[in-house]
Amino acid sequence: MTDSPTLPDHLDAFYVGGAWVPPSGAGTLTIVNPTTEEPLATVPAGTAADADRAVAAARAAFPGWAATPVAERAALLAALGEELLSRRAMLAELIAREVGSPLKFATGTQAGLPPVVLGSYATLLDDFPFEETIGNSLVVREPVGVVAAITPWNYPLHQVVAKVAAALAAGCTVVLKPSEVAPLSAYVLVAAAEKVGLPAGVLNVVPGTGPVVGEALAAHPDVDMVSFTGSVRGGRRVWEVAAGTVKKVALELGGKSANVILDDADLAVAVKVGIANCFVNGGQTCTAWTRMLVPAALHDQAVELAVAATEKYPVGDPLAEGTKLGPLVSAAQRDRVRDYIRTGMAEATLVAGGPDAPFDRGFFVRPTVFADVRPDATIAQEEIFGPVLSILPYATEDEAVEIANGTPYGLSGAVFSGDQDRAVAVARRLRTGQVMVNGGAFNPLAPFGGYKQSGNGRELGRYGLEEFLEVKSLQL
Repeated sequence: MTDSPTLPDHLDAFYVGGAWVPPSGAGTLTIVNPTTEEPLATVPAGTAADADRAVAAARAAFPGWAATPVAERAALLAALGEELLSRRAMLAELIAREVGSPLKFATGTQAGLPPVVLGSYATLLDDFPFEETIGNSLVVREPVGVVAAITPWNYPLHQVVAKVAAALAAGCTVVLKPSEVAPLSAYVLVAAAEKVGLPAGVLNVVPGTGPVVGEALAAHPDVDMVSFTGSVRGGRRVWEVAAGTVKKVALELGGKSANVILDDADLAVAVKVGIANCFVNGGQTCTAWTRMLVPAALHDQAVELAVAATEKYPVGDPLAEGTKLGPLVSAAQRDRVRDYIRTGMAEATLVAGGPDAPFDRGFFVRPTVFADVRPDATIAQEEIFGPVLSILPYATEDEAVEIANGTPYGLSGAVFSGDQDRAVAVARRLRTGQVMVNGGAFNPLAPFGGYKQSGNGRELGRYGLEEFLEVKSLQL
């Protein structure tokens, strides 16, 4: 890879109403390369006035886009997916530099999944029931209107596309506020949208901070819905601000997912897969299985397997071949995770990793494993968002379920058993939005979202599309 990355065009502007427009203010956001700690790029910081201008453009474009034939919307989504796929290598390197994802993961998931999601919505539109007859009523599903999409930094393009693709498929127009930490891939998305001829005003992009642009969008009377992915604290604030106009709000928030390994599971496989899931993207994944629940009699064996597996996760430059763990996204995130590791050292037994920095430069954290963790420990209750695993012993299957359900979160999880029916039975008892059974693969057509403080609403597939629709009944 080159030392001078290919950056998107128009990084001095916002995309509003089908054109690149100058910001109203003089503030800027500096995007830092987490590997080198050097500036990567600068973009303008949006203001409330910029948000208002973008909402006006989306409002003006809404009637035309909502009336666009479904087949035309599907064709544009399919074309946008193909256009992003053609830019996959550039996007992967950009996200690796911007977020710290290892290049292989950035290529396969960060840049590879968004075209799949776009294509899935193009296909879904072929036979989606926008109308149905119930008795003497015609039930019509219509786009909710102007959508504010507020997205995080950990999956900077996928989380954008998960919202934008569904909203556009429904016939909504969008104002996107990408994360101020990682907004660059959103500029590439806009370039692709221009290339395929997405109508002016259908997609508008204004980077900025949450307290400024995010709150302006959430409070705006001409925004009909806010779709937010981020922290619980951020989600609460969005809901509070949006309540003033009683608009629809969808939230995808944090997680503290449990990997429940039953006594008849293949322990080596369950631990290996669990470690991979916990450490993916540097642990900066809301669905990460950060709690490994194992039968007490197998605890020590599971710890040995986990330590051995952790040794196979070298930390390093995300662009270097063989790196499995890149840096965390920022100095603040690195320091936060190290503080949690220090807390864990007073609560449980440190068996791998620790708070010490592996390198003199970069926002790196060692992959860390704790054993003999109590269910009420801080590291077993709070979302750390780094490569930190807690191993918790349990006595009975019922206790395992109780521990798994014993946090404020409910986003994801896993169950491993030698008996598929038993695994499914336990999975049904977990109060969480999705459960991987014996390593079941991620399905971009299945609903994604959480219980409890992990949020409300669903993304992806048919359920994701329905989030952006209103339902009207015509009595005939």
